Amino acid sequence: MRTKILLIICTALFVSCSELSQIATQPRQPVGISNADNIAGLKNALNVGAENAVRTLGRENGFFNDATLRILLPPEARPIIDNIRMIPGGQELVDRTVLSLNRAAEDAVRSAVPIFRNAITEMTIRDATEILFGANDAATQYLQRTTQNQLTRTFAPIVRESLNKPLVANVSTNDSWNALTSAYNTVANSVAGRVAGLTPVNVNLETYVTEKALNALFTRIAVEERNIRSNPAARVNDLLQRVFGQLN
Repeated sequence: MRTKILLIICTALFVSCSELSQIATQPRQPVGISNADNIAGLKNALNVGAENAVRTLGRENGFFNDATLRILLPPEARPIIDNIRMIPGGQELVDRTVLSLNRAAEDAVRSAVPIFRNAITEMTIRDATEILFGANDAATQYLQRTTQNQLTRTFAPIVRESLNKPLVANVSTNDSWNALTSAYNTVANSVAGRVAGLTPVNVNLETYVTEKALNALFTRIAVEERNIRSNPAARVNDLLQRVFGQLN
């Protein structure tokens, strides 16, 4: 009998310890932090991150002075760089076109804030929990996964308009690009160009700049998210302090 009683007690203790271990490994939610708070906090963090990213990239040289995000000529234009000596004033055309590409992106992203605000609308309780206690860029991944296609469709006309604005030396990006490619394509389509194996360059500049600008935005938003997660000083309001304070 005594042996049976000891066995029952040991079993109960083992089960209790197992349950306590499971509870201890689950994310703890402080008193006063509701699921609604978590969802609101994450949406707020995404809005703050998006606004900061747009502010950083949308100023003059926001793209151009960032070595990691600067927009260069499309890969299809590599033959132009390789054969720049064949184009009269070629290097100057390249430099002006690269600057124009970045000016167009800088101009376009300034209109992105309301697009992001409208896109940050749906987030379930499960989404909020997984994102909050997930990777340092979990919220950015969620935003990109759920809004990329919509943002691309909405952003493209803004980029198109920017490409047609005279942003550098009173010349538009499209005009700079056309001057560069037409000069090269003239050579490529000549007898000498064909003998040299040159291929004319045809690129959809609107698609290229749209993709680059959006990728840069998400990259900057990820930087802002990591900052909010790790730096209490970056939590600019009480809601962010309470929600992300759970990670401390």
